Amino acid sequence: MKKLVVTGGLGFIGSNFIKKSLLKNYKILNIDKITYAGNLDNLSSVKKNKNYNFLNADISNKNIQKKILKFHPDAIIHFAAESHVDRSIENPQDFLQTNITGTYNLLETVRNNKNIKFVHISTDEVYGDLGKTKKKFNKKSKFNPSSPYSASKASADHLVSAWQKTYGINSVIINCSNNYGPNQYPEKLIPHAIICLMNNKKIPIYGKGNQVRDWLFVEDHCDAIDKVLNKGKSGETYLVGGKNEIKNIDLVKMIVKIYFQIQKSSSKIKFIKHINFVRDRPGHDLRYSVDTSFIEKKLNWKPNTDFNNGLYKTILWYLNNSNWIENLKKKRFKLRRIG
Repeated sequence: MKKLVVTGGLGFIGSNFIKKSLLKNYKILNIDKITYAGNLDNLSSVKKNKNYNFLNADISNKNIQKKILKFHPDAIIHFAAESHVDRSIENPQDFLQTNITGTYNLLETVRNNKNIKFVHISTDEVYGDLGKTKKKFNKKSKFNPSSPYSASKASADHLVSAWQKTYGINSVIINCSNNYGPNQYPEKLIPHAIICLMNNKKIPIYGKGNQVRDWLFVEDHCDAIDKVLNKGKSGETYLVGGKNEIKNIDLVKMIVKIYFQIQKSSSKIKFIKHINFVRDRPGHDLRYSVDTSFIEKKLNWKPNTDFNNGLYKTILWYLNNSNWIENLKKKRFKLRRIG
């Protein structure tokens, strides 16, 4: 049985990873400081599982090192991060504290205990903007972050790489494209759009919605993480994407269409009734796309979820989990603009 410390396990990707890992008989210690996006409801189904342990703690506090070592983990899967670009523009300090200082504390834990494997979950946003080129990011692409969020994640990536080269820790980095699926906090584009429709509100879209993103179903990402955990080579970077590049405006139209199909609406859809174009945000990258050929070749992983089916599953999950949404409202969740 593998013993894993998972940081940020109450968040979107972390909670999905924990649920899948428990099915494989891993023993889990979930460390989460329960920020606005850390939701206990995400893991309500596993809280009584004998292999699941939870610790409410902040990874930016040095005391975290002793608490991790007490668990004697085989690996640390590091999800914990402030992750929303809009929030990083409004308040960058939190992003520096968690994403940089928190990562440093975890690396110091591993530096002194080299039998622990460190799997760092990062983002394709560290590479910046592809613009209108047909290129894709690969593991040799240069970092060129555009926001405080992506700059803080790029800094964390550099720290992981430096600790591996300098101290010889066993570490790997995953740079993933935009994730979607159940349990995602509704400040992100897809759940935000769904909940706007559920509340008969217009979906706000930055600029003309021409920004292009590649979308990765969260369960496919979790499968990739498990592959990297068990077979990933120390010092390597693996780019993980869903091969679903689409403009934001076209994505929102897909969501609207599938939403009303599920509702079995017979009315003709007028997309303009459901969309509100808003002023673009500063430093908004036009396009991200990742080349997944390296992880496909080396670890035999590829995304398996058809995009239409993934969106259908995601929309249906939000429609069937109104209690999850209502509990967020009690925490004063408000619909925000989306990026």
